[in-house]
Amino acid sequence: MTGFTEKKEVLKNLIKRLHQGQDPKEIKEKFKELIKDTGATEIAKLEEELIKEGMPQEEVHRLCDVHIALFKESIEKEKVLAPAGHPLHILMEEHKIILQFADELKNVSQKAENKDKAPMQTAAAELEQIREKFRSSASHYLREENVLFPYLEKHGISQPPAMMWMEHDRIRGIEKNLYEFINSCGSMDYEHFSKNLKDLSSALAEMLSGHFYKENNILFPTSLKVISGNEWKDIKKEFDELGYCSFTPESAISGLKETITERTTKPEVEGMAVFSTGNLFHEEIEAIFNALPVDLTFVDKEDMVRYFSQSKERIFTRTKAVIGRKVQHCHPQKSLHVVNQILEDFKSGRREAAEFWIHLDGRLVYIRYLPVRSEKGEYLGCLEVTQDITEIKSIEGEKRLLL
Repeated sequence: MTGFTEKKEVLKNLIKRLHQGQDPKEIKEKFKELIKDTGATEIAKLEEELIKEGMPQEEVHRLCDVHIALFKESIEKEKVLAPAGHPLHILMEEHKIILQFADELKNVSQKAENKDKAPMQTAAAELEQIREKFRSSASHYLREENVLFPYLEKHGISQPPAMMWMEHDRIRGIEKNLYEFINSCGSMDYEHFSKNLKDLSSALAEMLSGHFYKENNILFPTSLKVISGNEWKDIKKEFDELGYCSFTPESAISGLKETITERTTKPEVEGMAVFSTGNLFHEEIEAIFNALPVDLTFVDKEDMVRYFSQSKERIFTRTKAVIGRKVQHCHPQKSLHVVNQILEDFKSGRREAAEFWIHLDGRLVYIRYLPVRSEKGEYLGCLEVTQDITEIKSIEGEKRLLL
C-alpha cells in the first residue's frame, strides 16, 4: 500500500472503528502495520487531510492517542546509543522525561472531561506545575540547535537539522499557546476549558512523540556515524557551558568518566588572531569594535589608556594623543576620587560594575565601567562602555518584521 488516498482510507476506517467502541489495543496492532511504511510526518499530514475534509477533530484525536502510545512504546524500548555522560544519552534521557510531562498534561485533560473528578481550580493548579516543567525544557532544544546541529552541518548534514529546528519552532508555538491558555483559563466556562485543554494536550503530545522518534531513530544514529570521538568531548563541554534542564538526571550528565581535553583552535590563515570561540583577522577585529553601537575605552592594569573604539557617533571626544596616558590625567580634579575608587574596587574584587547615566544635549547617556579579568580571575584592566539609550528607553511592544 503506497498511495496517499489508500492510506487515508485506512486511517478513516480505524477512526470509525474506534468511534464504534472497538478495543484500542486491536486498533493499535492495525495501526502498527500502516506505520511500518509511513513516516510520522506523513501520518500527521493524513490526519490533517481528514480534518480538512470535515472529520471532527475529536474523532481524529482518538487515533492520535493510539499514535502517541505507539511512539512512546518505541522510544521507551529503544536501545542505548551511547553511554551515560555522552551528549546523545543526555538528550535521549530528556526525551523520556519530557514525554512524561506530556502524559501528565493529557491526564489532567482527561480528568477535566469529568467535572466531578477534577474541579477546574484543581486542574488549573496542576497545569501551572506542568507549565514550569515544560518551560525548563527550553535548554534541551537550545543545546541541539546551538551545538549538535552546527557539528552535523560541518560534516555536510544540513537538511535533517534544519527540519528538526522547524519542528522545535512548532513545539515552541504549541507550548506558547498552552501557556497563554493556562494564564487565561480562570475566565473560561468549563466546556470551553475542557475542549481547549484536550486540543492542546493532544497536539503537544503528538508533536513531541513524533519529533523525538525521528531524532532518536534518524538524527542521533546519523550523528554517531559522522561526528568523531574527540568532537563529542567538545560537544559535551559546550553542553555543560550552556547548562541543562532542571529535570536532567545528574547520572546522565556526569556518567562519562573520560577527561574532556581542552580544544586547541588553530588559525585557518597566517595572521589570524585565535580566540577560544573562533578566529579573526586584525582588520575584522577593529571593524567589529567600530561597528558596535557603543563607545569602548580600555584602561590596562597600570591605569594606562591603551585603546578606544571609533564608532560612527562617538559621544565623548577621544584623540590618539590619549593613548599611553594615565587615566587619572584624563579626568577633572573634582571627579578624580571617583575614578580612583572605581579602579581600586575593581582591583580588589569589591566591585564588578560601576554605572552612571546623564543627560547630554537632550540625549540620555548610559556609562558603564567593567573590570576585565583573565580566566584565572586576574585583573587586566577596566573597560568603559558608553551608549546613547534615548531611543532604547522609548521602545514599547514588539517589532518582528524588517521594515
